[in-house]
Parts: sequence; structure tokens; C-alpha cells
Amino acid sequence: MKNIHYKIIVVLISCLYLQIQAGCTVGPDYKPQDVNAPAGWTGTKNVSSPDTMLLEWWTEFNDVNLTSLIERAMKSNLDIRLAEERIRESRASSGVAGAAFWPTAKATGSASRDHTDTRTKVASKVDPNIIHNTTISSTSSTFKAGLDASWELDIFGGTRRNIEVAEADLKASIEDRRDVLITLISEVANNYVQLRSFQQEIIIAQNNLKAQQQSTSVVHKRYEGGFVSALDVANADAQVATTMSQIPVLETSAQQTIYSISVLLGQEPASLLEELSPPSSIPITPPEVPAGLPSEMLRRRPDIRRAEAQIHSATAQIGVATADLFPKFNLTGSIGVSKTRPGNSQRLWSFGPSASWEIFNAGRVSSNIEVQKALQQQAILTYRKTVLTAIQDVENALIAYTYEQEHHKALIDAVAANRKAVELSTQLYVEGQTDFLSVLVAQGSLYSSENALVQSTSNLSTDLIALYKALGGGWDGTSPESN
Repeated sequence: MKNIHYKIIVVLISCLYLQIQAGCTVGPDYKPQDVNAPAGWTGTKNVSSPDTMLLEWWTEFNDVNLTSLIERAMKSNLDIRLAEERIRESRASSGVAGAAFWPTAKATGSASRDHTDTRTKVASKVDPNIIHNTTISSTSSTFKAGLDASWELDIFGGTRRNIEVAEADLKASIEDRRDVLITLISEVANNYVQLRSFQQEIIIAQNNLKAQQQSTSVVHKRYEGGFVSALDVANADAQVATTMSQIPVLETSAQQTIYSISVLLGQEPASLLEELSPPSSIPITPPEVPAGLPSEMLRRRPDIRRAEAQIHSATAQIGVATADLFPKFNLTGSIGVSKTRPGNSQRLWSFGPSASWEIFNAGRVSSNIEVQKALQQQAILTYRKTVLTAIQDVENALIAYTYEQEHHKALIDAVAANRKAVELSTQLYVEGQTDFLSVLVAQGSLYSSENALVQSTSNLSTDLIALYKALGGGWDGTSPESN
């Protein structure tokens, strides 16, 4: 019996060696995609290397509140946690696929005790004509134990291709988590910039309201003195009311933005009201643009890396489908023992190969191969589109940031000129050298230019955030999701 066990083990080891070394793998092998990335970006100024800035790009804004919010969001955001669970699912699926490469064994055992009563008729020994009923009882115990094993030999590589699919899907889920992370960071940053922008607009509206109320007071006094008509009073009152009506709208937007940030951090909407309600300035953009090279962006962006992993998965699926064209070989064996009391014990074993080949399937297998090939081509086209979209995202962010800087400089000059115009028009009105319409126009222009300057400052920050996102900033190879 020991010699038989030894021979079986030798056969199994030999089959495993042949499966790994000699087994062919049908279907095409995955080849990395060749992409002709541009040599550089158009219209860039103050370009720096992204390696030192992209990993934690939000720290470049030098805003401790922004940094704190992003760090908390990365730990508690529900979308991130959902993506991490998808990674766990893919990793477990990879383990399921890998298990098919190895033999399976199942142990069985049973125990039973049987009792039978047999009623028979027996003639009396004294008088044969007298018949007696008698019962014969018997009891026996049966014990069985065994081990059944089976192994589908991966001669044509269908199982190996399926493992390759699972590993590629795992890579795609990891890149998906990174993509969610990058999107989350940019959303928190954009909402934070928007919040500070609303708060600055509220401050501007309140300051203009005070100035307009002072002007209105002057108008009322001049009207009481008979120097101006009621039209000036009506215009002044209307301007004050209009400015006052805009403040609640801005306060609503600011509070709703706080709610959005809270949800991004996985908290109740009102949980950050006390922390974020005090107004603060818009985060200042760093002086340099972290553009780097297009080739670096292609290697970093998770959506591109995910699309490439999906091509790998689709390519391996062709091999899985192609393997169905070929026969399947199995090794099966069993070892067991059966013992009956009272009685004898028996030892049983069996071992042998088997083969099956689906000869006719009405073209199902070949059609499935064509399906997988079409899916591979779709994945390749999706990858190319993703690359082009990524390049466009960077170019759009660069050009927007570049021209917004010029817009911002012009608005600074406009605000300075409008402030001077308000001072001069107010002085001339008090002296009676101009009408109140000139004051209204000057104050309206100042209010508009100050709001435009705040919006431009916000746009500079959001354009730069968009650039960081387009470049794939916010993660590196040692991030937790790669473990």
C-alpha cells in the first residue's frame, strides 16, 4: 500500500512539472500599448518638474485648513472605502482563479449501525405439527473513510489565462481606487476654494453696502436741504436694497458648500459649520506650473493605467475562450477503507486519467472567441481615447491658467481705477459738480470689478487644481491601496 501511495505522489509531481514547463498557452500574449505622446506642452510658462510637487500638491497652497480637510477625506470618504472593498473583492477573485490550477481533494467518512429483526416459523422439536413464530436479531456496525482527489491539467493554458485575467482585473481595481482618490482630492480642494470665494464675495458685498449706505445718507441730507430731487434718493435706496439682497444668496451658497465638504469627508452635512464658517482668504496659487512631460503624465494617470490593465484582461480572455477548442484532461484518484463489525476490513484505491472533448457545439466556442477579440479591440480604442482625453485635460488646464493670470492682473488694475473713480465721483457730488448717477455708476463698477477679481483669484486656484488632477497628482507607488 505504501508503494502505491508513493507512485501516485510521483505521478502527481511529474504532472505538475509538465503542466508548468511543457504546457502551451493558447491565445495572444499581452503587449504594452505604444502611444506617441507629444514632446511637450504648448503655451507653458514657469514649468517645473512634477516629481517634487505632484505627490502632495495641495500643500503647495500653504493653507493648513485645506491640507487638514484633504487628509481627513482620504481616510474617511465613503467612495474611497467602497473602492478599497472592490480591491478586496478582486484580490479574492484572483485567489479563486488561482485555485483552479491545483488539485482538489475531498475527504469523506461515515459510520452506521444496523439492526434487523427477522421473524420466521419453526416446527416444534416435540411435535412437528406444532409451528412456533420466532425472531432472529442481528446487529452490525460499518465504518467508512476515504479521500477523493481530482486534477484538471492545464495543458493548453486556459486556467493560466484565467489567472492572468484575474490579476489584470486586480490591477484595474487598484487603479480605480487611485482615480477615485485623485477625484476626491480635487473635489475637496475645489469646494474649499469655492467656499472661500463666497466668503470673500460676502465681505465685498458688506463693505460696499456700508459705503452705499454712507452715500445714501448724504443723498438724504442733500434732499432734505433741497439740493437734489427725490430721484437721487430713490436711486440710492434701490442700490442699497439690491446689494443687501445679494448677501443672503451668497451666504446660502457658502453654507451649502460646507455641507458638500462635510459629505466628502464622510460626515453629517452640518458637522463642519463651526470649523469652516469663519471667513478666510482664497488659497494662493504657487508661482510655478508643475507640467512636467507628457510621457510622465501617461505613466502616472490612473485612468490610463486602468485602461491598459483592461486591455490586458481582455487579451487574456481570448486565451480563456480559445482553450475551449481543445480537449480537457483530468487525473482522478481515491483512497478508502471500509470496516464492518463483526466482519472484515477492506482497503480500496483507484487512480487514472480521463479526457473530454466537446466535438460539436454549433459554433459556440468560435463565436465566443470572436466576442472576446471584439472586446479587446474596444478596450484598445478606449485606451487611446483615454490618452487623448488626458492630454486634452492638461492642455486645457494649462491654457486656462496661463490666460487667467493675465485676466487677474488686468482686474487688479481695474479695481484700483474704480476705487479712485468712486472717491472722485463722491467728492464731486458732495461739491455739487456732478449728479448722483456718476456716483452710482462708479460704485457699481467697483462692486463688479471687486467681485470679478475674487472670481479670478478663485479661477486661478481651480485651474491649477484641474492641472494637478489632469497630471494624475495625489498618489505614489507606496500608497496603501497598492499593498
